[in-house]
Amino acid sequence: MLSDYRRIFSPAGSLLFSTAGFIARLPQSMIGVGIVTMVSQLGGEYRLAGSVSATQAFAGAAVGPQISRLVDRHGQRRVVLPATAVTVAAICALLLCARYGAPDWTLYVAAAVAGCMPSMGALVRSRWAELHRRSPRLLHTAYALESVLDEVVYVVGPALAITLSTSVFAEAGPLTAAVLLAVGVLLFAAQRRTEPPVRPAPQRAGGSALRIPGLGLLVLTLTSVGASYGSVEVATVAYAGAHDHKALSGPLLGVYALGSGLAGAVFGAMSPRGAITRRLLVSVWVMAVTMAPLLFAPGLAVLAVVLFVAGMSVAPTLITTMGLVAHLAPAAQLTESITWVVSGLSVGVALGYAASGWLIDAAGAPAGYWVACAAALLAASTVSLALPRLTRADAR
Repeated sequence: MLSDYRRIFSPAGSLLFSTAGFIARLPQSMIGVGIVTMVSQLGGEYRLAGSVSATQAFAGAAVGPQISRLVDRHGQRRVVLPATAVTVAAICALLLCARYGAPDWTLYVAAAVAGCMPSMGALVRSRWAELHRRSPRLLHTAYALESVLDEVVYVVGPALAITLSTSVFAEAGPLTAAVLLAVGVLLFAAQRRTEPPVRPAPQRAGGSALRIPGLGLLVLTLTSVGASYGSVEVATVAYAGAHDHKALSGPLLGVYALGSGLAGAVFGAMSPRGAITRRLLVSVWVMAVTMAPLLFAPGLAVLAVVLFVAGMSVAPTLITTMGLVAHLAPAAQLTESITWVVSGLSVGVALGYAASGWLIDAAGAPAGYWVACAAALLAASTVSLALPRLTRADAR
């Protein structure tokens, strides 16, 4: 079972770029919650803290694909180093503005510029695609590994940012994110031997990678998946609080991530069978079905079990989606294509936060899980309706 995981690291430099990419990816999960914690710790309203954090998230979703398009055209090293420098400078400006009580608009400007953060998940997956393009099985395993690492990032990162900003000083969380980003990107860029070569774009490719047949449908699908994921997080915190055990929300979400991570690790060790579009269809419908029991959990113990089972469909869905992107996108547009999908996921998470928060305020804590179920059902319906088109695009 573990042999494929060993084999993906057989090319020289693969372990180094994967490790560097993990370090550089941690800030992506730290910066949003770090901004909220920092601003609130410094006496700002949660409304301000949340809107500044959302500004950074939506700016990243809009700017990230443009950064990745430049990466495809000019190479990873030439683009990510200046983009990271701009991001780190913007984060530092944000910290200074927050510390010294600058006007609110300066926080929004700095947060928007911080959206230049490169999509390290896309950059790492592009390197795996270059190394294992001729072995779909190993590429499947490599993408599974990255999905598991994503789960680790989104469990460790927020906890680290909150702990630093509440226990050390208010700016410690975002500041650590900036340092980790700088260190991780420098280490990643130093791995020249595994950097994908710049390839000329195909003649039919013009403008955004969203013009690639089927890619927009995958972005819509992962936007729904992200909304489901984000709403589960908010609803779980509210549900635990309603049962007078809000401190257990962290472990409960850890169980959700554990289910996803374990399923992703096992899924990555399995040999893919059948058409990848059919595998995606199965995975999103499994997600929709396993979300439904969240609506009926009578207590925290049962909720933990249900969250573990529901989480088991998340990583396989992401792994299969990324694999399908690699099928659909030409090598010259792969980084941008992956980034669009990741951006859709990020926007979906933000929408899930907002929608579930609104419904919880209106109808109580358990109602937040309706958003998760509806979003998962929307993802499954999107793939079902788009399956013929995705199948045709994959066959090209």
